[in-house]
Order: sequence, then structure tokens, then C-alpha cells
Amino acid sequence: MKSRRNFPSFSRRDFLQAAAGASAFGGLLASTAESTYAAKKTADSVFGDIRITEIETHDITLEYHDWIAYQLNHYYGPRGRTVYVVHTNKGITGLGEGQKEAGDTVEKYVGTNPFDWVGDETSLPLGTAMYDLMGKAAGVPVYKLFGQRYRRLAPVCSWTVSTHPKRMVEAVQRYSSQGYTWMKFHLSPFENVLDQTEAMQAVAPKDFKIHYDITMGGTEDHMFDLLERLAEYPIAGCFEDPLEPHEIDGYIELRKRVKLPVVLHHSAMRFTYSVLHRAADAYMMGHSRIGKAMRSAGLFEAAEMPFMLQNVGGNMTRAMTTHMQCAFKAASFHFIDSSEQWKSDIVNERLEPINGLIRVPEKPGLGVTLNAAELDRLKKLQLPKQPKWIIKTTFDNGTRMFNIANPEDSIFMVRPDRRRLIPLRYDLPLSTEYWDDDGSSEYKQMFARIEREGVVLLKN
Repeated sequence: MKSRRNFPSFSRRDFLQAAAGASAFGGLLASTAESTYAAKKTADSVFGDIRITEIETHDITLEYHDWIAYQLNHYYGPRGRTVYVVHTNKGITGLGEGQKEAGDTVEKYVGTNPFDWVGDETSLPLGTAMYDLMGKAAGVPVYKLFGQRYRRLAPVCSWTVSTHPKRMVEAVQRYSSQGYTWMKFHLSPFENVLDQTEAMQAVAPKDFKIHYDITMGGTEDHMFDLLERLAEYPIAGCFEDPLEPHEIDGYIELRKRVKLPVVLHHSAMRFTYSVLHRAADAYMMGHSRIGKAMRSAGLFEAAEMPFMLQNVGGNMTRAMTTHMQCAFKAASFHFIDSSEQWKSDIVNERLEPINGLIRVPEKPGLGVTLNAAELDRLKKLQLPKQPKWIIKTTFDNGTRMFNIANPEDSIFMVRPDRRRLIPLRYDLPLSTEYWDDDGSSEYKQMFARIEREGVVLLKN
């Protein structure tokens, strides 16, 4: 899809108001307006009045790495992403990727100057393309548009899903060999987290840590006790969202009892109240638009509170996230983007970690270039859809449990309580298999029975 429209006017006053508004909170980005205005002056002197003339929108299908495809397909099925290629009247091209935006949202950018979008709060992928354009026009890497650089290298975390301990072991081995020192996964009550942790502990390098995402509970666990038990393992690193967002008093008490960092992602009142009351050791911002991330970064710096960004994508997203993590003083916790899952990418560069750290690109803009051939291939790629399947769980006492998993409703795998079927815990003595449709009458009968009953329990 391509979008075009006429150019509006742009003034120095408009620019300063936009930039100052984006960087006013907390004092962290007090230099942002000055930095971006200086960048615009340089861009104007070299290119003159830059205007966005066209935005290409490309929907792509993604391939998982072979070794992790089995479990990821069962959770989510094939995944897609939208790539934006933004053209200007001066021949500069900006890149962004992420969710598919509505046509009227894309139209807002056409005809504007990229510097109109300092602190963009309209779209994260298109805002990324605007910053890529600004950096290229001014001849500076994106991090310099935010002000001072606070670090050259940013800590990064790999990611997987909760699955059989043997597959968790492979994930630790794969990611640690690729230079990662952290791995995140969402706990699932269909697997015993203590069995998983013991298995991972047995193969993990000494400096490798697990980021446990508890997805705000939903089980019958005594969460304080469970986290204290997990914290005894050397591989345990931190705990994300162990309680409901509104349980501020619970988080405060949890920090006193658990010796590992507690991370808040879903936080009541947009972090402000919980930060003031020191309810967590670190915070996560997920898919936040650039302006919101800038303002929150100011809050976290003022509170001397570390935080991270979680923006899922490929190496284009990894580049933008690294720029932000290196420019925001408080962004010292490991960030997450999931680019390590994908077999291929639509940019030529690979930002690979060394000892868990990604070096921020120093080339103008994001520092990545489009691979047009791979973009075209992934646009044409059509992977088979993952159908619903049966989760076959066996308890140590021989009881068997059967549920239906739907990749289009993947939250069930980590929060089965949403269906109000059966109480579960993360430390139950059980193991789980993925039962795909094998064409047998047994499978069809069981599938139909689960549809009738919601969940099936069979005695030994």
C-alpha cells in the first residue's frame, strides 16, 4: 500500500513546542529539544525542506528457527508483522516495523517533516521510521536525537515459551551459545516450573539467568512461597508480574521477602503510584510509543529506578530499542525484542549479543539497511496454519487431563484460569505433551468430549 498527500507548513515554533512537550517530564530529557533542533538545523542546511511523499506498507509472514518452531507454533502459530518503508522528497528512506496501523493513521505522516514527530505518540513502528529519517538527514545515530548517550552497550534478554523441561534445556543451551546471558519465559501451569528450573540449572553457564514472567498469577500458588523456592536456584534471575497490578501492598511485602528483583510490567496508574511506593525493583514498558517511553524514562530517572523496554520485532526493532536503552539513563535492565526467534530478517545487519550486550549502532539513523529481496520473499511466504490441538497432561499419580489449545487464544497456555475450568498451580507434579490431530478416532472423540465438558479428567 502507498500513501500520498500535499505538504503542510512547518515552523520553528511548532518544532520547539513538540520537542519541549515530549521531553518536559522529570528532567531526564531536558536536552532532547536542543539536540533535535540542532539536528534539524543540520538536516535543513544539507537537504532543505524534507517532506514525506510516500509510505509503503508491507505485510510479511515470519519463520521461526527450526529448533524452536515446534513449541512456538503450538503456542502462537505462524506470526506476521508489518514493515513500513517511508520515502521523502529528498531521496532519504526511513524504516519501521511492528503492528499494522489503520490507513488514516498512516496518512497522518504523509506530507509532514520527519521532525514533526519528535516524541511521537501516534505509532511506534511509524515513529521508528521518523527517527530513522531524522538521524539520516542529520547524519547522526538515533540515540543522539534523545540527548546524551549513557551507555554504548545495552543488556538484552532472549525469550521462549514454557514447554517440556527437555526443550527448556535446549533453549538455554542455544541462547547461551549465541551470547545471551538472560532468557525470559511465561510460566505455565501445564508444566512444573521447579522441574523446568532444575533441568535448566543443570546445563546453564554460571552467568546465565532466567527471567520468570508470571503473567499476574491466576493459579492457586502461594506466590511468596513459590518465589522464595525458585530464588534458591542460582539460575533464577528475576520475577515479572507475580501479583495483580493493583496489589501494591503485596508487592512491597514481596520485595522484603524475595531476594531477587521483582519487575512490574502491568502497573496500576501508569507506574506513578507504584514507583512512588517502591513496589518493584525494576519496571518494563511494553510496546510503548516513543513519546510515552520518553516521559516514563524521566520518571524512572528521577526515582533512580531501572527499567527496560519490551518491543517485539526483528533487528530493525532491536536497533531502535538499543538506541533508546543507550540514551535513557535509567534503562539499565535487559531489554526484550524476540528477534532471536526468527530464521530470517528484512534488514541486512544482525545485532548479535556479546556476553549479553548489544552495541548501539553508530551509523546515521537506525544503522540498519533494507534487504529488499528478503522482504519480497517474506511477503509471498505462506506458512500452514496451526490448528487447535490437545494439551495432554499426566500427573505423577496417573491422572490424565485433556484441554484444547488454540493458537489464536494463546493466553490460555499461561492463564488457563481465564476459561474458569480448573484450579492449577505452577508446582504440580505433572508433565505435558502436545497431541496434534493424528486422524485417529481416539483423537476426534477426545476433542469432541473436551468441547462438551471444557476439560477432561481421567482416573489412573
